[in-house]
Amino acid sequence: MNFSLDITLKTRKIMYHFLDTLSLEQLNTIPKGFTNNVFWNVKHCIVVHQMLVYGLSNLPLHISAEEVAGYKKGTKPEGDVSEVEVEICKKQLFDLLKQTEIDLANKAFTTYKEYTVTTNTTLTNVQQAIEFNNFHEGIHLGYAMALMKCI
Repeated sequence: MNFSLDITLKTRKIMYHFLDTLSLEQLNTIPKGFTNNVFWNVKHCIVVHQMLVYGLSNLPLHISAEEVAGYKKGTKPEGDVSEVEVEICKKQLFDLLKQTEIDLANKAFTTYKEYTVTTNTTLTNVQQAIEFNNFHEGIHLGYAMALMKCI
């Protein structure tokens, strides 16, 4: 496995543990002083990964337009999620990462639209997108851990 994807995998295993061990109520709780919940942070990571890696490579996303609309940058939870949505998210954490590994091996990423992220770093290729995504997922892992101390 690509070293950067292996880091993503390790982060996602921790996120999976949150989804697997917290109650639905805990996953949906937005503590005072926060604008989102544990579930939103995990799903947001899936959506941003798809947008950075696939969207900017001019490849179709492996998630729905509704998922993008609900969890892209600048969104917040608009209601509680169901057990079904949690189960889908748990599956996506690993299935979509495995698909990225396959697509990298098959050299599916042939173009990349340069994109400057909020840290003022410009991504110019898919490998940089994967590496930046690890930074991004690490931030949201930290947010989820802070949220868990408050629920």
